[in-house]
Amino acid sequence: MSLPHAHAAVHAQPIPKAILVSAGLLIGFSLLIATAARLMHWQATPLPAARAVTVLHLNFRDRSDGAVEVRDADHGDAVVQVLAPGTNGFARGVLRGLARQRYRESIGAMSPFTLTRWSDGRLTLVDPQTDRHVSLEVFGPTNAAPFVAMFAADSALTRTVRTSLP
Repeated sequence: MSLPHAHAAVHAQPIPKAILVSAGLLIGFSLLIATAARLMHWQATPLPAARAVTVLHLNFRDRSDGAVEVRDADHGDAVVQVLAPGTNGFARGVLRGLARQRYRESIGAMSPFTLTRWSDGRLTLVDPQTDRHVSLEVFGPTNAAPFVAMFAADSALTRTVRTSLP
C-alpha cells in the first residue's frame, strides 16, 4: 500500500528586478556607512559618566566540599559569603571563566577581583590582572543576584569589623 503524496504546485515566480536592485543598493549602502563609521572612528552618543557607588575587592576560593568562599581582600580576606555546592550556577560559571583566563596567562589566584555597583545600575566584575570585564546586569536580575548579595554580606561584615574595633 503506498501513501499518497501531497504535491504542492510550485510555480516559479521571478522576483521583480527593481526589488532585487533596491535590496542590493540597501545592503551596499549599509556596508558603506558601517565601514565609514569604523574608519573615521564615529561613535554613538556616549552615555553619561557613571560613578562607582560601592567597590569590593574579592577573592574566590574553592573548598574541598565543592563550595566557593567569597573573601573580602580589604578586610583581611574575611569570608563574606559561601556559595554552596550545586547552587549559583551563573556565578560559578563567571568565576570559572575568569579563573580560566588567569590560568591561560599563568597568573596566580591571589590578586583580588573588583566587583563594582555603578550609579547607573550597572554591576561589573573586573579582573585587574587580565583586564577582563563582565557586565553582570545584562544577564538579568536572577543571574546577578548572587553578586548583589555579596554587597549586602560585605556591608554586614564591615559593620561587624567597625563595632569590634577598640
